[in-house]
Amino acid sequence: MNKPKMTTEKGVPSNSRVLMLLGQLERLNREAMLADAEIGRQITAKILHLIQTQEKTRKEIMSKGSSGMEVILATLENTQDLQTILNILYILNELLTVGGGRRVGVFVSKGGTGILLQLVLSGSKESPPSEELMLQLHSLLAKVGPKDRKFGVKARLNGALNVTVNLLKQNLQNHKLLLPCLQVLRVYSSNSVNAVSLGKNGVLELMFKIIGPYSKKNTSLLKVSLDTLGALLKSKTNARRAVDRAHVPVLLYIYQDWHRNDTRHRHMLIRKGVLGCLKNITNIKLGRKAFIDADGMRILYNTSTECLPVRTLDPLINTSSLIMRKCFPKNRLPLPTIKSVFHHQLPHVPAGGPVAQLYNQPLGVDDVVDESDDNDDVETENDTENEEEDKDHHAMNDDIETDINKLRPKETHSRPFEELKIYERFFLELSEDFQRFNFDNPKSGVTATAAAPKSQRLIIVPTAQALPPKYPTAAPLQEECHLAKGVQPHPEASPLAPAPTPAPVHTLDTINITKDHDGCCDHSQVRPQPGLEQELVQGMERVALEGTGPQGGAGGGGGVNRHYRQPPLLAGGVAARQGGGAEETLAEEWAEEEGGEGAVLEVPDTALLLPLHDPDLYVEMVKSTRSVPQYSEVAYPDYFGHVAPTFREHILERVYGVQSPLPPYRTKIFQDIERLIHPNDILDKVVYDLDIQSCPVIDDGESLKFNSQFESGNLRKAIQVRKFEYDLVLNSDINSNHYHQWFYFEVSGMRVGAPYRFNIINCEKSNSQFNYGMQVLMYSVQEAISGRPRWVRTGTDICYYKNHFSRSSIAAGGQKGKSYYTMTFSMTFNHKDDVCYFAYHYPYTYSTLKMHLQKLEALRTPQIYMRQDVLCETLGGNSCPLLTITAMPESTSNDQICQFRNRPLVFLSARVHPGETNASWVMKGTLEFLMGSSPLAHSLREAYIFKIVPMLNPDGVVNGNHRCSLSGEDLNRQWQSPSPELHPTIYHTKSLLQYLAAIQRAPLVFCDYHGHSRKKNVFMYGCSLKETVWQTNISATSCELHEDLGYRTLPKILSQTAPAFSMASCSFVVERSKEATARVVVWREIGVQRSYTMESTLCGCDQGKYKGLQIGTRELEEMGAQFCVALLRLKRLTSPLELRNHAHLLDVESDLIETRCKVTSSSPSTYVLEDEEHSFMEEVDYSAESGDEPDIDPDTADPHDNRLSESNNHRDSLT
Repeated sequence: MNKPKMTTEKGVPSNSRVLMLLGQLERLNREAMLADAEIGRQITAKILHLIQTQEKTRKEIMSKGSSGMEVILATLENTQDLQTILNILYILNELLTVGGGRRVGVFVSKGGTGILLQLVLSGSKESPPSEELMLQLHSLLAKVGPKDRKFGVKARLNGALNVTVNLLKQNLQNHKLLLPCLQVLRVYSSNSVNAVSLGKNGVLELMFKIIGPYSKKNTSLLKVSLDTLGALLKSKTNARRAVDRAHVPVLLYIYQDWHRNDTRHRHMLIRKGVLGCLKNITNIKLGRKAFIDADGMRILYNTSTECLPVRTLDPLINTSSLIMRKCFPKNRLPLPTIKSVFHHQLPHVPAGGPVAQLYNQPLGVDDVVDESDDNDDVETENDTENEEEDKDHHAMNDDIETDINKLRPKETHSRPFEELKIYERFFLELSEDFQRFNFDNPKSGVTATAAAPKSQRLIIVPTAQALPPKYPTAAPLQEECHLAKGVQPHPEASPLAPAPTPAPVHTLDTINITKDHDGCCDHSQVRPQPGLEQELVQGMERVALEGTGPQGGAGGGGGVNRHYRQPPLLAGGVAARQGGGAEETLAEEWAEEEGGEGAVLEVPDTALLLPLHDPDLYVEMVKSTRSVPQYSEVAYPDYFGHVAPTFREHILERVYGVQSPLPPYRTKIFQDIERLIHPNDILDKVVYDLDIQSCPVIDDGESLKFNSQFESGNLRKAIQVRKFEYDLVLNSDINSNHYHQWFYFEVSGMRVGAPYRFNIINCEKSNSQFNYGMQVLMYSVQEAISGRPRWVRTGTDICYYKNHFSRSSIAAGGQKGKSYYTMTFSMTFNHKDDVCYFAYHYPYTYSTLKMHLQKLEALRTPQIYMRQDVLCETLGGNSCPLLTITAMPESTSNDQICQFRNRPLVFLSARVHPGETNASWVMKGTLEFLMGSSPLAHSLREAYIFKIVPMLNPDGVVNGNHRCSLSGEDLNRQWQSPSPELHPTIYHTKSLLQYLAAIQRAPLVFCDYHGHSRKKNVFMYGCSLKETVWQTNISATSCELHEDLGYRTLPKILSQTAPAFSMASCSFVVERSKEATARVVVWREIGVQRSYTMESTLCGCDQGKYKGLQIGTRELEEMGAQFCVALLRLKRLTSPLELRNHAHLLDVESDLIETRCKVTSSSPSTYVLEDEEHSFMEEVDYSAESGDEPDIDPDTADPHDNRLSESNNHRDSLT
């Protein structure tokens, strides 16, 4: 070692005594006079005394610029005198005990670790080795080791590793020396190679000699021993060795003993150390088997249950939960195959991809579970959470497009104009001269394609179960007058009728309907607002009240009472009782129970509240809707409609131990573990099974009855596991083996007040807003006929967590060891003989769309140009509607016709993903606003020509899919090269846009409406060259990054006008995985700068006016209307002279939005977003668009504040 030269820090007095002593020690080193041991002892003893008595002495030695540490280490390395060595070790112990990690870091940087390890080796050669020397050396090494990254390697190469092990074996009863040796051994074991070597040398057996049952003595020693053992057991080799030597039952016995005797919970760390050892052993398959064989599940379950009342013992409960969750045997999903129950033959099978694999799968292959599905490597599931977080972040950053050529619009069109000319017929408005148009005829000029031929099949409305004997049955079938199955009103819910009837048979065609103020929207409560918002409210009110069209269900005249016309069969399978005597007796009994008040049931008239809904018209639409299962029933909510509740539905607070950050949702895990511990309590009774298509409902009279055989329904199987608990299995998308998320099913036969629990056990996404306050939706038929026809948020103890059902590699994209997720909720029913429907989100069927479009046509005024075309026919034989909406010209003058033809186009689409029903509700709000009679709507129609495809995936919607069409593919990933046979709606929609680009009429705005399952608020994804480049390391010149910031204008307007919209959640980054989506393809290939995906939350909002509230159909429809208002403002900003005559409608806070939209740090483009929720075990993947996932189990999203701040500052400077 080089001889250091003593220096002093500036400001330290040169006559400091410790510096003088260090100078003397330095001279001894330089002159090699340490042969005189006594001088070295005296100097080091004096330095030690000063350090022990004066704090400033320590600071002088360790101060920056002082070479005191180098002098001390040089002396330690060169001296041979034991006492001098001990003195220096005492000095180092004093110096490194205080001062934190900085002093230890200085020591390591000066080479102190190697000197200590060399002393251990040389000291071990003495016979016997000095106990005090070994004690001090190991005490120092225990402090230094954790700060030296190469400590384990140095010890192994130096030979000190074996010295410590031998010292440990020889001093098992010498607790004073044993403790520091164990502390050093714990640090050694953090190196995997060292851990294996130590295991071979018998250290595991040594540890089990030290640890033992409950004792008040040597608890510190026991704690360090358990930590050392836990570090050793991280090695799979050592874990197998522990299993082979039957150490798992020993650890369980020790844990039980400490749990039993540590009644005052003073030694929680020891109990946690034992659990840590078990956790590491159970990372291997043999360890999990040994744990199960040793009755570990029952032991940890019982001890954890006893710990639940004590909040301070949460660490023990959580670790126990992790172990039990990991060791829970993987179960097979109770299905014969994960393929959909329904099959639709494709015109041809794609050459590659998941659909091709599905079709080419050999017969007899078990696709539900892999042959060996118990993966040894489960550490990444629970124990390397930070690594998963880093991997997830890197994966997101790697997804950003870095090829600038792909970020620039294409300059050439991919299809010749001759091919596109056939789409001219969808743009008659661009060549219309209106010479034959009669401006005095209100309905002239409206063209539409012929409707599809109506099916004559029998439609059953609504789907419900047979009545109990207590109530009268329906009338005979030939009268087509049937009661909804299982539905009877409560006596108190039936208002007084003028006169009783002798035979009170309640059917929907005999119901007298009255308006109920509790269940309707009270427009009188809307507070008048100035300017734009007031105009919007008034405009929407006018739309809501304009229901008097030619259709019978539109308005019902001026009164509030309405008598229904006879609908089709109301209850399938309800056999009419024959024999007048019994029926009359039963009717008389029922009339007596009702107090002789009569049999006319009054329910609200929703005609004024739902001007676009007509039950009879809906049934007519259903008749022409084609489904793969050939549904013949109609769900009651779709038939009768939904009136948004007037009360607020708050986002639920997270429940401690259920949705709280405690991994892993221990309450639900414990309930699942009870199934394994008490198998005799499980009924395991199938009560509904679509795989038995001849008789899916298995009714024994004691269980709930389920049904999903109606449009958009999805429930494949229901299994009763306990008296009031049911496991539910969802159906895959047709021609697919996954995408389980959307559900919509019916339940009946419930008991009032019973605590039912429903577990949907085959969800796939790694997280859900169900963990952050979202509730399921329920529609009660009893509530509906009592005057409250509405979907309401409901359910308690809601939780979404990884379960023990194995997901095969076929369904998981080749990944083994994956599991499904459970969405569980509890429910108590309030009405006897009710029929209830549960849904993932507010249902909006294809037949509902057709009904709404027909009603909208009835609302058309002479000033509105509206045309409905059939864009194409889907694979399932359903038509895809295309709407054109604009304002009629005031006359046939050349100026008026020219202005009409040259209006900019806005192209809107929605519902490419069937499970995102909120997109349809937003589209409904847009369509209603566009067809309204308000001045705002009129100005908007005069400003633009709207081309709208309101439902891009009718087949998926009809058949209850979550994401795919009948082709088994995500249509929003087919925009680059859509197939006219497999993806007709995408192919023809893209062709429309290509035609517009070819004639130089590309839309000003393109927006595709979506829903997002893992974020709150409404927000947009756009496309920006600059903002994509800023998120990467691409070097580009300013000319290459030239871009107009106009793409930010529309989202900025929405953030100021739409209360549910969040600019902070918007992103304008282009990712590789999204290059085939509508947003990116329209931006790049069609050249539309303002190309967006507008995402609406399935949950609720965490900002603005609706903060803390779950979103409903009213807010979604309002968002659709506010989008229209934003387009009107956009028109003002892009061409200010165009709307001079209507400027008074737009002057709401003149400084709200500047003409030149500046990018500020208050509205950043956030590719990697701030966490919206508190972190928990499987955290939300906020980068996913429309709920896309790779199914990584992320832990917490990294905010990357610094990166975003730098990006925003850079953006501001360039702007």
